[in-house]
Amino acid sequence: MLWNRQRFGFIINIVTVIFVVIVLAAPALSQDVATGTAIANVLASLTVVATQNLDFQDVLPGVAKIQDQTSDALSGIFTITGAPDREISMYMWLPDYLATVSGDDRLLISFASTMATLDTANAGGSPAALGDASVPAIIGIDPHNLPDIELGPAGGTNPGECRIYLGGKVTPSVDQGAGAYSGDITLTVAYTGN
Repeated sequence: MLWNRQRFGFIINIVTVIFVVIVLAAPALSQDVATGTAIANVLASLTVVATQNLDFQDVLPGVAKIQDQTSDALSGIFTITGAPDREISMYMWLPDYLATVSGDDRLLISFASTMATLDTANAGGSPAALGDASVPAIIGIDPHNLPDIELGPAGGTNPGECRIYLGGKVTPSVDQGAGAYSGDITLTVAYTGN
């Protein structure tokens, strides 16, 4: 009889273990798992290059000189490259004066509200060609307040590019010191996310 009790207790323990395993495993059997993927496509970084300096050439003391943005050889040119059809914002820091290398003398410089042109697709090839209505350009804009624009279209001549052409005016005093003068013009560009 003792053996039967032990055997019966053993069977009860086994049944209990099986019952616990079944009860605990039941919720696991009713679950499912799925895996998704996170993806991203990082676009080309923006680059900006000062392609050509704004050059006033020889300036006479006491005689103001204007260099407009339509000169192929003398206007300041910045080339911007990035992802085609993406909107960018631009900020141009313009100096109030040019200075000699030693910094001993200054020459006033100014930029009128019509002294910049945007070749929005870098399609014109030169500032002088931008008068043609077939070239996508914004002519005569304020370099202090550049608009947000889209870079050149993917199917265009130069996808993902645009150019800014800049002019200005120097006003030397009647006793302006002779010498070479220069000042930095800085263009900052960023994607807007649009």
